[in-house]
Amino acid sequence: MTAGAPGSVDGAGSVPAGHELLVRLAGRLPDDLLWRLRDWLAAGAHDSVDAVLPRALLRHRLGLTDHERDLLARCVDQRSPSRRLVDAILPLAGLDDPWTTFAAGHGLPDLAALSATSVVAGHPGVEELRQSLRGSRGEQRVLLVLGAERPWDLTATLQRLLRVHGDRTPCVEVLPTGMDLPGYHQAAFVGSAPLWTAPAHPPDASPAPGQEAGAPATETFSGALTGT
Repeated sequence: MTAGAPGSVDGAGSVPAGHELLVRLAGRLPDDLLWRLRDWLAAGAHDSVDAVLPRALLRHRLGLTDHERDLLARCVDQRSPSRRLVDAILPLAGLDDPWTTFAAGHGLPDLAALSATSVVAGHPGVEELRQSLRGSRGEQRVLLVLGAERPWDLTATLQRLLRVHGDRTPCVEVLPTGMDLPGYHQAAFVGSAPLWTAPAHPPDASPAPGQEAGAPATETFSGALTGT
């Protein structure tokens, strides 16, 4: 399963690599640590990310797949004292199934969800915003954003917004285009409800060939992600 059209992280960019790695670590690193790492990444606090991330992986005895190890090597500066810890991270052949459950929930979106919708609708490149409730009692909100330019910036903005609304450990998953989604995100997507979807085309744009004006697009971003 991939989020959008085929693509890859820019091999020269430590920030895109760091963002993808932190997305992949959702459900594996504690929420309170993950949101801070994402906030530091977006703020340009690379020294903090370099110092904390490798040690957190070792402390929690979390292994990395070959691809994740490559992302970590691209994220941690070669001059950082933590660089030597990259090779000490445990290898991981594959990811286990998600340890928790997700549900779409019921009722109308609350003020936090409506505020997130306003932010997402104004951010370039976003295709869809969804919300899931994680845990047996739906105790943790998870926002899923499909596609976005500079996804690390949008992640930090939405995290701060959720904290303003009382969420001390905001869970925001902005999924880069072309990323193979781990089981955690696939489960979150299945157990989620849409909050906002980008228009199929701008209101003043000409309809696609064979499509009447005002008719819905033949395939949504969610459809591409789920294979429908």
